[in-house]
Amino acid sequence: MRGRELIRSAFSREQVDRIPWVPFVGVHAAQLLGITAREYLQSADHIVGGVGRAVERYSPDGIPVVFDLQIEAEALGCQLVWGDDNPPAVVSHPLLEGVQLDCLKIPDIDDGRIDLVMQATMRLREKHPELALYGLVTGPFTLALHLMGTDIFMQIMLDPAQIHQLLRFTTDVAGSMAKRYIEAGADVIAVVDPMTSQIDPMSFETFVTPYVTEINQDIRQAGALSSFFVCGNARQNIEAMCRTKPDNISIDENIPLDFVRDTALAHDVSFGGNIKLTVALLLGDEDTCRRDALECMDMGGRKGFVLAPGCDLAMATPVENLVAVAELVHDEDLQGELRASEAVTVDIELPDLSGHWDEDRVVIDVITLDSSSCAPCQYMVNAAQRAAEPFEDRVICQEHPIKRTEGVQMMMALGVRNLPTIVMDGDIEFASRIPPISDIERKIGEHLAAKAKGAA
Repeated sequence: MRGRELIRSAFSREQVDRIPWVPFVGVHAAQLLGITAREYLQSADHIVGGVGRAVERYSPDGIPVVFDLQIEAEALGCQLVWGDDNPPAVVSHPLLEGVQLDCLKIPDIDDGRIDLVMQATMRLREKHPELALYGLVTGPFTLALHLMGTDIFMQIMLDPAQIHQLLRFTTDVAGSMAKRYIEAGADVIAVVDPMTSQIDPMSFETFVTPYVTEINQDIRQAGALSSFFVCGNARQNIEAMCRTKPDNISIDENIPLDFVRDTALAHDVSFGGNIKLTVALLLGDEDTCRRDALECMDMGGRKGFVLAPGCDLAMATPVENLVAVAELVHDEDLQGELRASEAVTVDIELPDLSGHWDEDRVVIDVITLDSSSCAPCQYMVNAAQRAAEPFEDRVICQEHPIKRTEGVQMMMALGVRNLPTIVMDGDIEFASRIPPISDIERKIGEHLAAKAKGAA
């Protein structure tokens, strides 16, 4: 069965002979070409060449055209900061800077990099007719946050009508992008809305469900497949995600795969995930990656499951690790041998934190995937930094991205289980939920008061 057919069968919850494999290749393809992420994401030729190189190396059944959640934001006037090894990050929010919502228009094909991406999609469709091409659109809630910033969480409570107007607009933007991708040849439209992990189920039902349901319905009517991507600890919203009636949901390692499997299949929705993005694929070796992938495959099963990383691959992910997963997917004998063999335990050395704390200052550790490439992480770090500003030198605020070994070590030493998380003086205060800045300020004040009391 060819890749497109296998993906469609999995999305239809049919029993398949082989579990389909979709590596979420984003700027990792730039590594395959030996260029920077910025060069890669600004050239249709590079995108076509990089995806083609990934197809050759990793034998996928499906693959994204690009993995960049800033394309729509850029076309709507958000300023971006570019890096060499990550997708760009949004650093300005038009609705906070005096732009009125009714002045924003649904982007045209010539705005930003939209035409470039659609040209790449059409060329990839022609070059790889056997593959399921994923067209990724920024979900309505995440795009709304790009336009408004973290103030959206306060406005949800203070002025919900305003947020609904904003989400009506961002839904129309997402629908327009989905239509363009389908016309260009994409098989699967993935609505990528990572910021939905930051809200409670009631807010999800109010501010996400009606809009994403509409997008999924339009995708289905256009003859394409829909997938709802989320990252972070969105466990509380998995059932609500399924009720938006996508063909598929895709999650990361923050959520147990067996829980997602049972919930999704109960709602007649397929599911995908959730090979560990950093500990296995980025920082592990080939055996670690094979075993993690096999665990996912055995848990996911051959009905409705798509094997994939938890999110887009880090640029520096070792090629040999992804090749190892690809070989495993296509080799049942290798799967059997691995099940029968004993895993080698890898110990991670924990850091000595004795010199990490300060008697007079509050130490804030923000554990993230990487704020330069993960929207929830970016906004969590921003919120912590803004909350720390009034306290000046009485607060030390630092990020520990787990894309680096040091970040993994800090995550384990501090007992953090979900990303992103704010830790103050070793206490987990805000886990996988971006709080109002006033709440962070209040917690800082409490920690400073405790220090002053202890010194008295």
